[in-house]
Amino acid sequence: MGEEARTGKRFPLELPIKIHKGDAPDAKGMTGNLSAAGVYIRADASMEIGSPVEFEITLPPEMTGGQENVTIQCKGRVVRADETGEGGEGRGVACVIDTYEFVRNS
Repeated sequence: MGEEARTGKRFPLELPIKIHKGDAPDAKGMTGNLSAAGVYIRADASMEIGSPVEFEITLPPEMTGGQENVTIQCKGRVVRADETGEGGEGRGVACVIDTYEFVRNS
């Protein structure tokens, strides 16, 4: 009982994230933590458990060792939603990452 469903190491990284919401305008937020399999997002955007989600996470050059930002384009699913978010700021959602692709920004 109460066993963690998480797999893999989670890193407490606060990075800018852009959430694509179909016909609606993109929402912006911050990651709360990140792993190879999922991400916790703090954003003022309503997302239902089980709904598909597309988002972009921007990694700064100091994280990648490169000269420019690198964007990770992700597709996944919402697996948990918190009205207050972790740390009591806005809304929070936990998402499983099904696929991702690295895109170099110019």
